[in-house]
Amino acid sequence: MRIRQDWRPATANIPDSAGVYLFRDAAGRVIYVGKAKSLKHRVPSYFGTGLHPRTASLLENAAEVEWIMTNNEVAALQLEVTLIKEHQPRFNVRYRDDKSYPYLTISFSEDVPRAKVTRGKKNRLDRYYGPYAHAYAIRETLDLLLRVFPIRTCSKGVFDRAARTGRPCLLFHIGRCSGPCVGEVTPQEHLDIVNKFCAFLDGEHDTIVKDLQERMEKAADAMEYEQAARARDQLIAVQKVIQRQEMVGSRREDFDAVAFSGDDLEASFQVFFVRGGRVVGRKGFIVDRVEALTESELMHTFLESLYADFQEVPKSVLVTTQPASPEVLEEWLSERRGSAVKIKVPERGSKRRLLATVERNAKEAFDRNRLKRSADFASRSKALNELQEHLGLAEAPLRIECFDISNLGPTDVVASMVVFEDALPKKSDYRKFKIAGVAGQDDFASMGEVIERRFARYLMEKELPVERKGRFAYPPGLVVVDGGKGQLNRTVDVMEELGVTGIPVVSLAKRLEEVYVPGRPDPIILPRGSEALYLMQRIRDEAHRFAITFQRHRRGKRMTESTLDRLPGVGPARRKALLRHFGSTKGLREATREEISAVPGIGAGLAEKIHERLQSAV
Repeated sequence: MRIRQDWRPATANIPDSAGVYLFRDAAGRVIYVGKAKSLKHRVPSYFGTGLHPRTASLLENAAEVEWIMTNNEVAALQLEVTLIKEHQPRFNVRYRDDKSYPYLTISFSEDVPRAKVTRGKKNRLDRYYGPYAHAYAIRETLDLLLRVFPIRTCSKGVFDRAARTGRPCLLFHIGRCSGPCVGEVTPQEHLDIVNKFCAFLDGEHDTIVKDLQERMEKAADAMEYEQAARARDQLIAVQKVIQRQEMVGSRREDFDAVAFSGDDLEASFQVFFVRGGRVVGRKGFIVDRVEALTESELMHTFLESLYADFQEVPKSVLVTTQPASPEVLEEWLSERRGSAVKIKVPERGSKRRLLATVERNAKEAFDRNRLKRSADFASRSKALNELQEHLGLAEAPLRIECFDISNLGPTDVVASMVVFEDALPKKSDYRKFKIAGVAGQDDFASMGEVIERRFARYLMEKELPVERKGRFAYPPGLVVVDGGKGQLNRTVDVMEELGVTGIPVVSLAKRLEEVYVPGRPDPIILPRGSEALYLMQRIRDEAHRFAITFQRHRRGKRMTESTLDRLPGVGPARRKALLRHFGSTKGLREATREEISAVPGIGAGLAEKIHERLQSAV
C-alpha cells in the first residue's frame, strides 16, 4: 500500500504486521529498504524527535513511503534482501569486496568438467573452492593435485583442437591430464576422477592418503618400483596440500568465522571459510556505514548480504558479535541451506582463537584501507576542496590545527595540538600542553588557555625576522577544536581578545557529521562517505590519541614520583636501582625488608626506613 501525503503517514493507516517498508525520493527511486516485526511500530519511529543525522538526511531526501506486508519476520527478511539487491538503495549499507578474490572452479556446467581460476560472476552448476588470497596459491595447489587427480584444465579451444587432431597437449604427456579429449579415458571415467578431486577438496583426505599408501606398498612388494615411486610422489604432493590448509580444531567441522573492525564511518569485515576443520579460504569486505546501526545490527545486515548471493551456507556461523534478531536470521539461513544453521559466539577454545585471528585480519584490512585513502594525492586534494566548499572557506585549508583536552577528573589536565599539512600529519609540529591556569575540570576554560598560549606565541613570533621565526609563526588555514558550541565560543572569544583575525575556526562534535561554525546555530552536516568527513575524523582521532597518550604518561609519572621521590635517603641512582630490581612500585611495596636490603647500594638500615614508609603509605 502506498501512502501519498504531505509527508508523514497516519499511524492508523499503517498495519500492525511484519513486512518491508520502502522510502522513495521525489523521482520515485527507492532510497531505503527496511524490515520490521511490526510496521505500525517501526515506520512512525522515523518521524520522532532527536533523530540521528543520517536518519534526518534520509527523511530530507524522501518524498513518500510504502510498505509490503508479509506473513512473518523470516519472509520480511527474504523480501528485504531481494529488494535491496534489486534497487541498491543509497541509504542502505552496501558491502563491497576489498579486492576481487579468485576461486578454484570445477566447471560441471561443461560436458567434460575442468579446473580453472575464476573471479566475479558464478554459475550455479559449477563448484567453487576458496576464495584464495592470491591466484598463484590456487595454481600451486592445482599443480600438486593434478599429479594425483589428472583432470582437464585446458580451455575449450585447446580441448576442441586436440579432439579434432587426435593429438593431446603437453599436460597429457607429463601426467597432468588423463586425456579425455582423445579418448584415453571415457567421459564417465574422467568424471569419477573429478569427483575424487572435489571430495579431497571437501576434506576427505584420509581415504585418498590410505589408498596411495596401499598402492605404494603393494607396488614395492611386487618390485614394481617405478609405480611405487609414482605413488610415493603423489602421496608427497597430497600431504603438501593438506599441510597448507591450516587445521583450526580437532573435529572436522564446516563453518564460517566472521569478524569486523571499524569506526562510525567505515567498517572492514573478514570471513574465514572452514571446511572439514581446515581453513580453505577467506574474503574481505569494506562498508560505508550510511545507516545508524549498532554493532549487532551491522552484523545482521552483513550476514544478510553475505548469504544473499549464491553462497554455500555452512552448518554454523561463528561471529564476534551476536547479530540482531538471531532467531530470524537462523531460520532464513536454514531455509537456504535446507537444514538447521546455528549462529554462535564462542567464548573459549580453538574457535575463539580463530575468531581473534579473523578480527586481527579485519583490523589490519581496515587500517590498510584508511592508509590507502590518506596516501592518495587525489583523495587528499578532494578532501581539502570539499572542506573549503562545505565550510565556506576562502581557500582550501592546507594547514589544519586540531586541539583536544584530556583529563582524569580534576587531575592531570592536558591538551594536544596536532597539525595536518596537505591532509597529512606533520608530527614535528605537534605540541603538548599542561593546563596550569584552570582549577578543577573545566573543558571550556582549559581550551581557552591552550588557544591563548598557542596564538599569543603566534603573535610574538610573526614579528620576528625570518631567520628567527619558529613553527608557531605561521597561521593555520583552519582551527578545529574537539567539542561542541561551548568550546567553539570560548576559542572565538580568546582569539578576538588577542586580536587574531582571518583564521577560520570550527568545532567537531562527538557525532562526526556535525561541524559547528561561529554565528550559525545549527551544525553543518558533512556528507557521509565524503573525503572531507574522513579527513576530519582522522584529525580528531589523532588529536585525541595524542592527548590521551600524554595524559597517561603524566598520570603514570605522577603516581611513580609520589611514591618513590619522598623515600628517605633515596636519590635518583637508588630509585633507578630499586625500580630495576623490583620492576615496578607495586613490586617494591610488596617486597620484604630483606629483599630490599639485597639491592646494591641499599643497606639494612635504609631498607628498614624504605619498608616502613611504603607500608605506611598503603
